Amino acid sequence: MSRFPATALRRGMVIPAHPLALTAARKLDERRQRALTRYYLDAGAGGIAVGVHTTQFAIRRPGVGLFRPVLELAAETASRWEADGGKRIVRVAGVIGRTGQAVREAETAAALGYHLGLLGLGALADASDARLIAHARAVGEVIPLMGFYLQPAVGGRILSYRFWRRFVELPSVMAIKIAPFNRYQTLDVVRAVADAGRIGDIALYTGNDDNILLDLLTPWPGGARMVGGLLGHWAFWTRSAVKLHRRVSLRAKKPSPRAKRRVKQSPRARRQSPRAQRRGPAVSSRLLTLAPEITDANGAIFDAANGFRGCIPGIHEILRRQGLLRGRWCLDPNEELSPGQAGEIDRVCSAYPHLADDEFVRERLDGWLK
Repeated sequence: MSRFPATALRRGMVIPAHPLALTAARKLDERRQRALTRYYLDAGAGGIAVGVHTTQFAIRRPGVGLFRPVLELAAETASRWEADGGKRIVRVAGVIGRTGQAVREAETAAALGYHLGLLGLGALADASDARLIAHARAVGEVIPLMGFYLQPAVGGRILSYRFWRRFVELPSVMAIKIAPFNRYQTLDVVRAVADAGRIGDIALYTGNDDNILLDLLTPWPGGARMVGGLLGHWAFWTRSAVKLHRRVSLRAKKPSPRAKRRVKQSPRARRQSPRAQRRGPAVSSRLLTLAPEITDANGAIFDAANGFRGCIPGIHEILRRQGLLRGRWCLDPNEELSPGQAGEIDRVCSAYPHLADDEFVRERLDGWLK
C-alpha cells in the first residue's frame, strides 16, 4: 500500500461515494464502472469511496460477490490515472458487518491498496459502546479508520457522545464522515473530537447531504472545521462540487477585513489575529442562497419525501441522463424511483442548472468510455 496521504486528507477534498454501474441484466458493467472512476478523478476529486452505501451493500451477498471486483476496478483505475501524471488519490473502502466480516473486508481493502476503511456500524445495532469500541479496535489493527455516523434511515444506528469520545481516542482513527442528517448528533461528533484534543489530527468530513454547504462553512465549536465531504451527492455533478469546495476552502484561508485591521492596530491585535483569521470573511449572500438550492436538489434526487427509498436510483438517474450510466438499474429489481420522484428531479434540474456539470461530462464522456 502507498504511503498514507495524511496531509491531503487533513487539508480536505471532495470524495464521491462511488455508485455501481450495472447492465440491464444487473451484472457489473466494467466499462462504465471504470468510466465513473475516471469522471471523478478528471473532475478533480481528491479521493474515491467504494463499497459504501451508494455502491449498494448488496455487493457482498452470496451469489453477487462484487465486493472485491468493484474495489479492485476502482483501485486499478486510480493507479493508472496517477501513473499518467495525476495527483495521488485517497482510496476509501466501506467496511461493514460484524467483527469477523469487517476484519475480512478490511484485509481485502488493505491488500488492494486502500488507505482507509469507512467503518459502518449498522450491523451492530444492539451492541454496547464497549462492544463497538472493541469492534473498531479490531478493524483498526488492519486498516486506518474513517469513522462513520450513518443515519438510521439507510442502515445506520444512533451513536452517543460517549461512544464518539471513546472512539476518537483510538490511534487508528484518521477521519470521520459525519452523516446522521441531524444537527444534534453532528454536534456530538464534533464536540467529542474537540474534547479529546484531536482537532487538526482527525479530519472531519461532512456526509450530511442535506446540509453540505453549511457544514463546510460553519466554524464549529472548539475551532473545528469540516474540511471536505464524502458524499453520495458528490457522485454526480462532481466537477461543480469540486469548484464549490475550492471556493469554500479558499474563503476559509482568507483573513477577514476585521482581522487585517487588527494586525495593523497593535502588537496585542497581532497576537489575536490567528484566531480572528480562522473566522474568515463574512459569508456572502450568494453562498447562503446556494446552500438551500443544493439541499433542495438533494431532497429530490435522494427522495427525502419517501424516506430516501429512491436515493440510489435517483443518483443513477442523473448519471443516466448525462450518459455515464446506461440505466438506473440496482441489484434489487424493486429498488426504483418513487412515484413522482422523476418529476421532482426534472424540477430541480430545471431550477438549478448551475449546480450541474453536463458540459464537462459531454466533452469527455467518449474518452472515459474507451
